[in-house]
Amino acid sequence: MPFPKLAANRAMEGRGKQKTVPIDAPAMEVVVTGLALDTALGDQSQTWGKLLQGQTAIKPKQPFTNLPPSPLALQGYYPRSLGQLVPPLVQAAMDDAQLDPMEEPWGVAIGSSRAGQGHWEDWIGANTKPPVAPNFGLVDWWQTLPDQAARLAAQLLQEVTVMQCPMAACATGLWAIAQGVELIRTGHCQRVLAGAVEAPITPLTLAGFRKMATLAPDGCYPFDRQREGLVLGEGGALLVLETRELAERRNARIYGEILGWGFSCDALHRSTPAFDNRSAQKAVKHCLARSGLTPEKIDLIHPHGTGTFFNDQREAALIQAIFAPNTPITSTKGATGHTLGASGAIAVALTLLSLYRQQLPPCVGLITPEFPLNFTKVESTQHLTKPLRHGLCLSFGFGGQNGAIAVGA
Repeated sequence: MPFPKLAANRAMEGRGKQKTVPIDAPAMEVVVTGLALDTALGDQSQTWGKLLQGQTAIKPKQPFTNLPPSPLALQGYYPRSLGQLVPPLVQAAMDDAQLDPMEEPWGVAIGSSRAGQGHWEDWIGANTKPPVAPNFGLVDWWQTLPDQAARLAAQLLQEVTVMQCPMAACATGLWAIAQGVELIRTGHCQRVLAGAVEAPITPLTLAGFRKMATLAPDGCYPFDRQREGLVLGEGGALLVLETRELAERRNARIYGEILGWGFSCDALHRSTPAFDNRSAQKAVKHCLARSGLTPEKIDLIHPHGTGTFFNDQREAALIQAIFAPNTPITSTKGATGHTLGASGAIAVALTLLSLYRQQLPPCVGLITPEFPLNFTKVESTQHLTKPLRHGLCLSFGFGGQNGAIAVGA
């Protein structure tokens, strides 16, 4: 679709510049006033409603004729591209926040770990006989660079002063939201559109995970004794971030507040994380400290929960080492699939909805837990023993990346 000229170019002429806040200034309250979701279950309303009912979007499909059928989390039969995913998400976020994207300058912090990989594979597939991939529509090569998701959003917003496009494997979504908050706290922007979008279902990605023996043959069952591996899914989540003062001034609906975060890196292996969890524990403890929270204050944990044997075992040990056994755990990849770089943003969006609506989505796909943790069930969605005030989201990526973000009601 055609886009107007990027206003980021005009920012080079001096528009939208603001004084940077001193590093020792008190942390500014940054809240979420718009929330857009796109998962294999549907949009925000559809995803939330189906999650509460314990539904899953994972079904056997064969979108690529040169690969065998696999369980996948898709809205349709064929995967969508970033160009199909990003514009509706941007519009949904603006509508949900009741903001005009042309009203004032924006900051953009939107990541994607795979970016336009599907276009490159499509180009190769279209030049083989017979074609091995669905036709996404060939585009100029520069439109498929790693900044594609952020750039598409920036073009729709028109008036953009700062654009960031972090890539941190499966921790991308958390990194993007953290960077978005920092843009506001340091005075670079008043409002930021932050999150991550991913179109990861491509022949190369499927073949790669299958080669690593981490792709599930039947379904995704995080933390279950019979878990088989991960299932790929498509989608993303975008959050409208602004200061609490600005949000209250316009009587905006506030889903919650981004309190703080922590990141670390094992630096051990290109794909396997460190099992001793020392680096991961640092990320979580830094997140809690920067958020002004203790482990006892966390009312809900949304884990990475990929459904792979090693990751779930390691993550369960991490949670057990820091948090009380009765801390509610809600894992959603059994319903939405693993959206790789977008998974952290989706986790934050769903955790904010949990706090805002005071409901706990169940761990879809979990039947017989292997670990002594307080996993939520379908009946938990309506029966809370105490108010949900603080949530914690965890993400872990290739290269030993560990991420945690705390949110408040």
